[in-house]
Amino acid sequence: MSDHEHGHGHEHSHDHHHDHEHGNGHEHNHEHDQENHNHEHGHNHGHDHDHHHDHDVTELGFAVLTVSSTRTVEDDPSGDAIETILHDAGHSLSVRRVVDDDFDEIQTALARMADRGDVDATITTGGTGVTPDDQTVEAAEQLFVKTLPGFGELFRHLSFDEIGTRVVGTRATAGIVDGVPTFCLPGSEHAARLGTKELIVAEAPHLTGLARRDE
Repeated sequence: MSDHEHGHGHEHSHDHHHDHEHGNGHEHNHEHDQENHNHEHGHNHGHDHDHHHDHDVTELGFAVLTVSSTRTVEDDPSGDAIETILHDAGHSLSVRRVVDDDFDEIQTALARMADRGDVDATITTGGTGVTPDDQTVEAAEQLFVKTLPGFGELFRHLSFDEIGTRVVGTRATAGIVDGVPTFCLPGSEHAARLGTKELIVAEAPHLTGLARRDE
């Protein structure tokens, strides 16, 4: 399943940043139930689960990168769909740009997003197919400190209802790049909507909090 069908367009330094002043949500909610702390029980039922949720970051600043040789930010329905879904969920966009279908350019862009400081999570769309110029997965995986195999597995499970066995050609993946969850989606608008709405919006706040917990 190639991403070529999504029409790609040259983007020369269309860095087109949306440097919104978002509330990065960097404040981790470490509030513990004081009433529970007043009782020194030897039991701690459900504590671990609640403790993990204390690290959720509710308002994220996203980078959205469309991997394409023919798209522009002005002609990017997949990127538009991702941006709309993120805003509707209460998040903001720190960066929105098009990156050429090139291994080095993709990898450099992903590394820069992790270094910016105003990017809590990155989403790419495009370049996850099986044609020779589909390089997103290879570029991203070299940067992953940790991989998140469940993302691709669940994305393909959800996609099966729409495209059937063609999911075997869908290499959507995700991992952590220098503390920043990075999600790589196919280039179709439907795939961008599905992955963002059903998976990323649901799990990015939790994953972001856990990925930088030591900070």
